[in-house]
Amino acid sequence: MRLVHLDLKGAAPRVSYLEQVFPLLSQLGANGILIEYEDMFPFKGELEILKSPYAYSEEDVERIQQLAELHKLEVVPLVQTFGHVEFILKHKKYQHLREVERFPNSFNPHIPDTLALLKSILSQVIDKHRRSTWIHIGADEVFHLGEGMDSKNWMSHNRGDTGTMYLKHIKEVLAFITTQYRGLRALMWDDMLRKISVGALRGKKVGTEMVAPELGVLAVLIRVATLAMWFASAFKGTTGPAQTWPPLSYHLKNHLSWLKVMQALPQLAPLHFQGIILTGWQRYDHYSVLCELLPVGIPSLAICLQTLVNGGFTEETKRKVLDALGFQSMQLEQSTCEGRGTFPGAEVYHMVEQVNGHLKESILKALEEESAIKGWFSTYHRKHQFGNPRNMESFGSKVLKLHEDWESFVHDLRTHLERVYFPDTVEEWMEENINPYLDQLRDLVRDYR
Repeated sequence: MRLVHLDLKGAAPRVSYLEQVFPLLSQLGANGILIEYEDMFPFKGELEILKSPYAYSEEDVERIQQLAELHKLEVVPLVQTFGHVEFILKHKKYQHLREVERFPNSFNPHIPDTLALLKSILSQVIDKHRRSTWIHIGADEVFHLGEGMDSKNWMSHNRGDTGTMYLKHIKEVLAFITTQYRGLRALMWDDMLRKISVGALRGKKVGTEMVAPELGVLAVLIRVATLAMWFASAFKGTTGPAQTWPPLSYHLKNHLSWLKVMQALPQLAPLHFQGIILTGWQRYDHYSVLCELLPVGIPSLAICLQTLVNGGFTEETKRKVLDALGFQSMQLEQSTCEGRGTFPGAEVYHMVEQVNGHLKESILKALEEESAIKGWFSTYHRKHQFGNPRNMESFGSKVLKLHEDWESFVHDLRTHLERVYFPDTVEEWMEENINPYLDQLRDLVRDYR
């Protein structure tokens, strides 16, 4: 299985965009999607508080599954069940379920309400995904586990440690899934398990399959009661919380490394390779800024998927990627693709490239290097509203033209972003990536006029 991760805790695409993207994913070699809904799921009843104002409707969730089925993509929903639950624990209603009171990251596993809430969340998500044969329970990066008073008391009374406490909670979550939804198979990330000794894991049949995002985990997984190996790579979202452009060669090398591991697996029988998840994080957590947008990450995703399908990145693989995306050429080390591009969101790809490469540079050059501005239109002149018209006219037309060009460009960019994303995403991306630079130019033009 080759699952493409859609991380919806930021920049969730409109369903109309997914309608265009799913055929491409299938064409490139994906046969499943891992959907991390977070606050985009249409929670009902007592859980309605968890919904984003732009959350998908029940009809949207059904439509996504129909589209996936049409393009032979298996849908695997992801529900975080231990860490990365800021979207839940930020609410006052659920604040008492925090492991550490001042941090909204992780659940306190000792309060009965925690498991009751998780059962409710899991039930709503699973009930809307009856076609799915897999559920992913997250369970990664449970920050501050063991630091809460309840955990300290539990460890002292049970002679346990954070590892046994972690496994106890996971087994309770899995017990609910296996008894309520027979035949549904569970996946989880493996990073927390890597911190638990092999001795502690031996004999602990967790009853799930782990996804290993790093190479140094085979020794642990061999001793866990699962024979099916899953891996996790990344096509975007791992090189910095504020990264806006994916480094192509970095992500390609990641997949070439995984191919080597896959090729070595036959020597480790009875282990066999079950699948790989190509992660594409959209935020590092609920509170962080947006990283690379999905349309910007599609060339990287195409390279990574085709590398897996073809068992390497050859000239033929490269040609298939270029043909699928409508590009003429690519420069891996420069992380650029040349040509118009015919894939969904190609306009956004090119325009974000312009923002990255030219917006900041062109504006700072005009403001910092124009001697007439520095000499006759300084912050002091602007504050006290005086200046010599003769000198001001020497830079005025150039600055006005630069401002007009960028405003026109940004208007077009906003139009293209709005076809893919909801208003909150468009606003946030503009605030983070456009306004810090364009606002300086806007202020100068306002004062000049």
